[in-house]
Amino acid sequence: MLHSTRKRLFAGAAAIAIGSLILTACASQREEGGGSEEPSEVDSTFIFGASGDVSSLDPAFASDGESFRVSRQIFEGLVGVEPGTADPAPLLASSWEQSEDGLSYTFTLEEGVTFHDGTPFNAEAVCFNFDRQNNFTGIAQSESLSYYWGKLMRGYADTGTSIYGGCEPNGDTEVTVTLTEPFAGFIPALSLPAFAMQSPTALEEYGADDVGGTSEAPTLSEYATGHPTGTGPFQFESWDPGSTTTLTAYEDYWGEQGVVEEIIFQVIGDTTARRQALESGSIDGYDLVAPADLGALEEAGFTLINRDPFNVLYLGMNQAVPELADERVRQAIAHAIDKEQLISQVLPEGTEVATQFMPDSVIGWNPDVTTYEYDPEQAQALLAEAGFDESNPLTITFNYPVNISRPYMPNPEQIFTNLQSQLEAVGIVLNPVSNEWGEYLDLIQGGSEHGIHLLGWTGDYNDPDNFVGTFFGAPSNEWGFDNSEIFSALTTGRGLATAEEQESAYADANAQIMEFLPGIPLAHPVPTLVFDERVTSYPASPVQDEVYNLVELSE
Repeated sequence: MLHSTRKRLFAGAAAIAIGSLILTACASQREEGGGSEEPSEVDSTFIFGASGDVSSLDPAFASDGESFRVSRQIFEGLVGVEPGTADPAPLLASSWEQSEDGLSYTFTLEEGVTFHDGTPFNAEAVCFNFDRQNNFTGIAQSESLSYYWGKLMRGYADTGTSIYGGCEPNGDTEVTVTLTEPFAGFIPALSLPAFAMQSPTALEEYGADDVGGTSEAPTLSEYATGHPTGTGPFQFESWDPGSTTTLTAYEDYWGEQGVVEEIIFQVIGDTTARRQALESGSIDGYDLVAPADLGALEEAGFTLINRDPFNVLYLGMNQAVPELADERVRQAIAHAIDKEQLISQVLPEGTEVATQFMPDSVIGWNPDVTTYEYDPEQAQALLAEAGFDESNPLTITFNYPVNISRPYMPNPEQIFTNLQSQLEAVGIVLNPVSNEWGEYLDLIQGGSEHGIHLLGWTGDYNDPDNFVGTFFGAPSNEWGFDNSEIFSALTTGRGLATAEEQESAYADANAQIMEFLPGIPLAHPVPTLVFDERVTSYPASPVQDEVYNLVELSE
């Protein structure tokens, strides 16, 4: 079996148009594999150039795209995603029913499914996973670890705020999960890798909950660094931190396997180095293509495909910093930024200006929110009102990540440089602080020692709570504010049963958020993937639910 050191020679490649990859359309992403069972000479190792390393192999303790990219190969949840969309679909649960009061969900489970260690997947395993997360304590509850459970379930058993009411097996193949209050996005939320089913045997054997350190710098368990065990089409082989993660096909997978027998995620943080690795034949493809590389790659015959921009790039403002708690300062920073210039100079073609913290395809997007047009003179006037001028300039820390590309932030260093020049032009003095990706997330989410900062979000599923609810539904370290009106509006919205009710409630919430201005939504960038011509089908997804048993390869 070939590995990442191989070099393939390209004999001339015919030009292939953007978007020419076939998007697999099937009822369930795991049930119909992309490969043939006939013997083949195809190189079955698929090497993907990742822009960053995983932060945790335990998806319950992860919130970043690189970790979830790997998790989706190893783990599955009760609910999946309809291929090519952001909509929920059956996965380990073949069906479900919701009670009239919206507090009880009964799932019918797939039969004959096993975890990679041979442990049966059944109703007891489901309850073990839900109970495990609800009972996290100490450091395990920090945003830098169990981000999604805390955000979506609103707390833990010992905090008294969790909306998780319990889990009850009804035999082996049926299970009922209850909530203490309605959560309209509960079913689509279960498609998140953070809610994936993990082997109870492996979780206990390898001390999955034995995390330590601090919220700013947590340490992972033996399980999260070397023994992730799910039900997915690929099982864990090895992780060389900062270098590679290797997975192999799980022979007893309950669905159909494809042609890929081995996956190697090769960490290549620099965008130029990723392009060179593809051109040399040492990787099969990569994500987050630099805008400047698109034309040359297409001309050279590589296949480019765009995901729909289901994301938002923003400049966050931490109100734990006294200066940023002044709304005049936040408004001044907003008026100092020319979003059109930012997009035209450093973001991909097709990127749209963001006016709020969700794309316009999500329920509750509001065309009438307060906007802060580019107006340097207004920015300077607001700073003066707040007590800052040439003799006493606003001095603020600007945090940004390095050596990473994200779908919403393909080139953070260039984005930072562009915004730095705009903010300094109105007299703001910046203290730039950069960190590698894992350290950066811990800094922003784990404590209050940060200022304005670059971050963003790729939607996990099509529900407004996944955007504004995740950001602003409760107090958090990232934003550093306590606004009971916004928290209450978002709590109300997530408990509404119909799309019509949600539309109005979230439109109002978006208006409140943009009036308060906790941060500045900048853009909705278009993420682009690129592949060697031997990759004939890739299951592109707006929410990155891309599982590689559906990748098709030619000789």
